[in-house]
Amino acid sequence: MQQAFHYLAQAGVLTALMWVPYILSRMHSWGIRDFLNNYPDGFPAAEPAPPLWAQRAKRAHLNMVETLPAFIAVVVAASYLADDGAAAEVGRWAMIFYYARVAHYIVYSLGIPYLRTPAYLVSWAAILMIGTQLA
Repeated sequence: MQQAFHYLAQAGVLTALMWVPYILSRMHSWGIRDFLNNYPDGFPAAEPAPPLWAQRAKRAHLNMVETLPAFIAVVVAASYLADDGAAAEVGRWAMIFYYARVAHYIVYSLGIPYLRTPAYLVSWAAILMIGTQLA
């Protein structure tokens, strides 16, 4: 299970870092004074528009925040309920989940067509495959 927990921790760090690019973009769009003040003049009606890539990065981050609890649940459950022979399989699927989410973030943020949904589906398949190790 050590490999699964390694990728669980990596997914947590990834999630924590995903907000950095769009927060830096917001700081650039709003200016330092308004960013530190929390609100630019006329906010929220006249909020400066962030670049499209930053909007996509924010949505990718929120998608990871929504997906991470399911990943945490199956990895923790597998650590308690799966037999010792399943540890390598759980670790492998945890690694697939992690790299699929890295790919999803990059593809989504860059706006590369036709790859976002497959990357997302691979990450969900990984969660489901970890769940099958519990039976």
